[in-house]
Amino acid sequence: MVDCSDALETFLGEAGQLCEKLAVLLVQLPPKLEFDEKIAAEFFSEIRAHSSAQIACEPRHPSWFTPEVDTMLNALGVARVAADPAICPQAAQPGGSRQLCYWRLHGSPVIYRSSYRDRIQSCAEALKLEADAERDVWCIFDNTASSAATGDAFALIEALDAMAATAGAR
Repeated sequence: MVDCSDALETFLGEAGQLCEKLAVLLVQLPPKLEFDEKIAAEFFSEIRAHSSAQIACEPRHPSWFTPEVDTMLNALGVARVAADPAICPQAAQPGGSRQLCYWRLHGSPVIYRSSYRDRIQSCAEALKLEADAERDVWCIFDNTASSAATGDAFALIEALDAMAATAGAR
C-alpha cells in the first residue's frame, strides 16, 4: 500500500479497459498488515481517483475491525468484505461503506473445501436483506478446492429465486 503509485496506475489503467464491466475492485490484504489510517486513506483515495469501480477491501488483520476503521472506509466509499471464516466477529459482517455489501465465503470449518449447503438459506436471507435496502450485493464462493463453490452458488440462486417467488405470491 506504500510506494505503489506507478504499479497501481498501470493496473487501474489496464483494468479500466473493461469500462462498465469493471464493477468492483477487490483489495485483499495480507494477514500481517496492520491498519494505518494515513497509509490506508492515501491508498484508497488513489484508487478512487483512477477508477469509478466500487472498492471492496478484505482485511485479514484484527486491527481493521473497529468502528473507527469502518468510519474511515465509509468516508472513502470503500466497503469492508464480510469473510468466512471470520478472524473476529466483526469480520463476518460487511462494514465500511454500505453502498456495497460483499461476502467472500472461503469454506468453513475446512477453508477452501467445506460446502455451505447447510447454510445457504441463512446466507440467502442476509443477501436479500441487504438487496432490499437497495445496496449492491456480491457473494463470492471461494471454496473451490473441493469443487463446492459451483454447487453452493447454484443452491444460493435457487434459494433466492424461491424467496422471490414466495414474496411475489403474497
